[in-house]
Amino acid sequence: MTKVALLTVDEAVRIDLQRLDQLIRELGEATAVQVIGAALEQLALALTRTLTATEKGDLAAVADHADQLSRLAWQVGLVTLAGVAVDVGSCAERQDRTGLAATASRLRRTGNRSLTQIWETPESG
Repeated sequence: MTKVALLTVDEAVRIDLQRLDQLIRELGEATAVQVIGAALEQLALALTRTLTATEKGDLAAVADHADQLSRLAWQVGLVTLAGVAVDVGSCAERQDRTGLAATASRLRRTGNRSLTQIWETPESG
């Protein structure tokens, strides 16, 4: 009899709370909330575009959208998401479809978890 193990992937995501605090100090709380909210909307859009381009096999679009996603993620302190987006873009640029499939799956998990977690993070200031 063959035994099959079901592995669940539960990746921790890292949010740079100091970056968020810095944005609040620089912009003021009200403006920072608006800027971060707009950035999160753009992040969700870039995440969707990256994953859609991956599914379509459009490597140039994957690289472009992953680059935008990584830049936005760094701006609001989503460190893990930014790093995974860089990895996805790198796989697309190298035309490594196997690596892209794996990193895109990680991007989906990390992206969803990062966006959820940043909304649940209590203000530290």
